[in-house]
Amino acid sequence: MRAIGEQIGDWRAWTLAAATVFATAWQLHFQGRRWICDCGYVLFWTGEAWGGATSQHLFDPYSFTHLLHGFMFSWLWLAVAHRVSLVWQGFGVVALECAWEIIENTDFVIDRYREATAALGYRGDTVINSVGDIIFCAVGFALARLLGPWRSLAAFAIVETALIVFVRDSLLLNLLMLVWPVDGIKHWQLGR
Repeated sequence: MRAIGEQIGDWRAWTLAAATVFATAWQLHFQGRRWICDCGYVLFWTGEAWGGATSQHLFDPYSFTHLLHGFMFSWLWLAVAHRVSLVWQGFGVVALECAWEIIENTDFVIDRYREATAALGYRGDTVINSVGDIIFCAVGFALARLLGPWRSLAAFAIVETALIVFVRDSLLLNLLMLVWPVDGIKHWQLGR
């Protein structure tokens, strides 16, 4: 038990993670992202996957794709730096996800989402939604570590499948459509 406490108790990593999230929030705001939804309030959850509330409140169906980021980052750490303490691996996950949120919310990527995917009216995340995505990623990392590699792989497949069935999108489809758009998938996502 002491070894786990030592692995997660390094206050420097926690402080750096919090500072990184704070700096990311400010960077996103300076990139032109609004703090909260234009509606003037924050919902904890919006179940809307394709509407105007998506990416505007704390959590939405796409939060689960960020949970899967955490799974993948956990596997990455296990492969390349398994001797790094758990808390510093967690900091690395937060830093990677923060970098992704900054890249994802550039005008270039937002325009690419509008052009290549079914997210026709996408205007970027609010800062609060990006913070929610970072939280989901960190939870995904912790969950993957708790489950272990094989069970987390099964959980990854279950979440991907559920997203495809209920949202008509998923992490892997999202990446595919950004890199190599497939018109048939876009039409299916739009319900045509």
